[in-house]
Amino acid sequence: MESPVFRLCSSISYSKTFLHPISTINSPKLYSFQRRKKLFYSARSDSIPVCSEGGVFLSIGTHLIPHPNKVEKGGEDAFFISSCKGGIIAVADGVSGWAERDVNPALFSRELMAHASNLVEDEEVQYDPRTLIKKAHAATSSVGSATAIVAMLERTGPLKIANVGDCGLRVVRKGQIVFSTSPQEHYFDCPYQLSSEAVGQTYLDATVTTVELLEGDTVVMGSDGLFDNVFDSEIISIVGSYNNIADAAKALANLAYDHSQDSSFDSPYSQEARTRGFDVPWWKKILGMKLTGGKLDDITVIVGQLGSTCSKGVGKLYKKTLMLKLVNGNYAKMLSMCTFTTVVVSCI
Repeated sequence: MESPVFRLCSSISYSKTFLHPISTINSPKLYSFQRRKKLFYSARSDSIPVCSEGGVFLSIGTHLIPHPNKVEKGGEDAFFISSCKGGIIAVADGVSGWAERDVNPALFSRELMAHASNLVEDEEVQYDPRTLIKKAHAATSSVGSATAIVAMLERTGPLKIANVGDCGLRVVRKGQIVFSTSPQEHYFDCPYQLSSEAVGQTYLDATVTTVELLEGDTVVMGSDGLFDNVFDSEIISIVGSYNNIADAAKALANLAYDHSQDSSFDSPYSQEARTRGFDVPWWKKILGMKLTGGKLDDITVIVGQLGSTCSKGVGKLYKKTLMLKLVNGNYAKMLSMCTFTTVVVSCI
């Protein structure tokens, strides 16, 4: 989660704002979260339907592109998908400002998603996304903070969403966006965030929504690296241009990346910045200039398409959460070698 240095005609990038001042802390080791021996981050897998026996299911495609300066470490976003019931998708975005205190911002988001993935069938969760956030947050011991969004599909069609911060979700139906989450923030570029510090937000601050999905609907979830660089109209166009949802996810991520590097692109982020009073000096405005540019950031995209009843037994066969195992702690090197594309086909 990156914030911009506002300047004329240049791609925008700097560390996301803390919610509060942070006292000096010792940085946890980069690979300190190894006790589970798995990292729910950006797994690569072939032909895994996220579905259940009976009812509806989501066919999922994902793509992740790290910030250009964070490729070696794999970026600071994390996500997971699960086939529990109708399917679960979730994204967390580590707050980059923690790096100023020598804390690896990725640790918190990755551990948060790892706990969430392990708790999806917990009796206390009862398939409630806000409760899942509550329990995952409580179990996370890493120092840091992250925005997060969780969406759970019921077998009968409703999609339950809980969102803290500025990760987002869109539902596209017949060429129109019929549902969109709204970012939560304290002020511009300081979103609500789950934190290791008591002053941060909790599950009680999550915006909770239920959306009735129809067969053929497309769900687009992502970190702010997607929605700060890609307009809703572009999302609609790309979703409508690809029959394969994995290709659509990759196309959206690539478009966001291209826009983030374009100093002349009048991005959703630069437009919002201007409405908040961040712009070029008045004398440059007289010359017709304005603040433009994409926003450099980690970009995570999850695209899901709703289908109906899976073939009997398919859900059980592929009932698993995507994961990437750590090998001697060398996950950063492994991630840099992955395409960050998850191809998930619909059931037949």
